Amino acid sequence: MTRHIGIVACSAEGAALCYRTIVHEGAGRLGVADAHPEISLHGHSLAAYVERLEAPDGPDWAGVGELMLDSARKLVAGGAEVLICPDNTIHQALPFIRDRAPAPWLHIAEVVAEEAARRGFRRIAITGTRWLTESDVYPIALEARGLEWRRPEEADRAEMGRVIMEELVRGAFSPGAMAFFQQVIGELASEGCDAVVLGCTEIPLIIDDGNSPLPTLDSTRLLARAALEWAADP
Repeated sequence: MTRHIGIVACSAEGAALCYRTIVHEGAGRLGVADAHPEISLHGHSLAAYVERLEAPDGPDWAGVGELMLDSARKLVAGGAEVLICPDNTIHQALPFIRDRAPAPWLHIAEVVAEEAARRGFRRIAITGTRWLTESDVYPIALEARGLEWRRPEEADRAEMGRVIMEELVRGAFSPGAMAFFQQVIGELASEGCDAVVLGCTEIPLIIDDGNSPLPTLDSTRLLARAALEWAADP
């Protein structure tokens, strides 16, 4: 007997990777070939999110939160018992709606911070969109675990955001994008970081432990595994 996972989707690539991870790793966790928990996914148009993120007076986080909450309600109406959102950036909107969520919500940064602490890391590099890397989403979660953190330089934050929003979320994975992220992670390693959060759920599609200058904390797969564990242990 497992519980029903609801995925609040934002961008397609990250949501798809999260879904596939739950499906492919379900059998190992449940001990039955091809088994996985029941999963539902709902996503508003990415354009609706981008419209609010790029509002003239700055990101409309309350508006982003309402989109997330609408997805959450539809998922729970369809039977979901736990909610996850495989998108780091829009977790900035979660405080606006978490107390109104119709089911428990696993927070991606809290899941990643727990894993970083478990593995004994001390100073964590943060990658992701500019909205994320300039936010307190990861600093709050990491500091709660007694961990230090570093963000990239301003120019690198801007270019990371461009690559993510113009390439990765659209399914374009180029050698140039991979090389750029390797360079940024290498610079953060020189500042004493001992691990890196892949803080956009598409980054794991081009960066992993095999090509990263630092050990990776794959936010997409870590969130999927946390949801799988929750669903498998009612």
